Amino acid sequence: MSAEDLAARGTAAGPPRVVVAGTGFGRAYLAAFERPGFPFELAGILARGSARSKACAEHYGVPLWEAPGQVPEDVDMACVAVGGTMTGGRGTELSHQFMRRGLHVLQEHPLHPDELVACLKTAREHQVVFRMNTHYPHVEPVRRFLACAREAGARQRPLFVDVTCAFQVLYTVFDILGEALGSIRPLGVHGVIEEPDAGGAPPPYRSVSGRFAGVPLTFRLQNELVPSAPDNHGHLLHRITIGYDGGHLTLAGTHGPVQWSMRPHMPDDMKDLVRLSDSTAPHLEVPSVQTIGRADGASYREVLETLWPQATARAMTALWQEAVAGAASDAHVQRHLALTRMAMEVAEACGPVRLHHPAPPELISAEDIAGRTA
Repeated sequence: MSAEDLAARGTAAGPPRVVVAGTGFGRAYLAAFERPGFPFELAGILARGSARSKACAEHYGVPLWEAPGQVPEDVDMACVAVGGTMTGGRGTELSHQFMRRGLHVLQEHPLHPDELVACLKTAREHQVVFRMNTHYPHVEPVRRFLACAREAGARQRPLFVDVTCAFQVLYTVFDILGEALGSIRPLGVHGVIEEPDAGGAPPPYRSVSGRFAGVPLTFRLQNELVPSAPDNHGHLLHRITIGYDGGHLTLAGTHGPVQWSMRPHMPDDMKDLVRLSDSTAPHLEVPSVQTIGRADGASYREVLETLWPQATARAMTALWQEAVAGAASDAHVQRHLALTRMAMEVAEACGPVRLHHPAPPELISAEDIAGRTA
């Protein structure tokens, strides 16, 4: 199908029709269809037929299918929010079946390098577009961080990168860094940094050093997983700092805020002053930390209700635009092959994931610890 045919199919023939596979994280895709003016039509849901999947299909008023062969011929795109072989899921096989039927495919991360290569081969054979979605680069606070990083990088060369993340989002950090720094090579892991003993208990983080896009990298990974609640118990998802000569840019958390900290620098005129504060240097008037955008991070209700559906909507829109343009999948897959191998290097350096079984955490807010002021 030509790019002209695709463009016509998404206009005169009505909005592009989409099937969402999976109702775990797939619910973040489904919620995108509730956004006002979203230019796609939800054709149906593909799942195994659980009570949750049936409830989702009923809520959105669409069919529930259990096999790709049941999906009608007039569906244009598949969003596969089902795990691949690395997480013990059948997602990649679903992607192959959809692509063989002529559907463009957006598949959630992570995928093994062999899966990426196989998906590229199928996409080429059936002349469709395949994309792996890492989700977080489409989330609004991360997008703000990326825009600021590109602007800072155009002015000054990045000097260092410092990353802290949870095991569940290990791969996604490298996609974010690639977007922030504008390139990915040279990249690699140099070695493990030993963590101090935590009073007999294994430390929650493992640290490695390396390079990414040629920039020195320090990486701290919470190398733990709770089997009964694999999506929970991370101390945080992403925290990233990129340092430049004039200051450093920080994504304090995945959902904000984004902060710029000017580099501390004592001016020359201070040397002969009686009072340090009498310096006339203009930069002393600038706050030592400035928030870019909103001052706090989004609430988790806002994350689930707004930020994540907004992000999946952006990912679907980007895939369709590339499908209409007749884009190839080669460069996308080659980039993610390199990033996947980097993530695997970090995971290998950090050693086996520690499985543990903690009690649910006591969640506290800032108000709980701020204390009272006189």
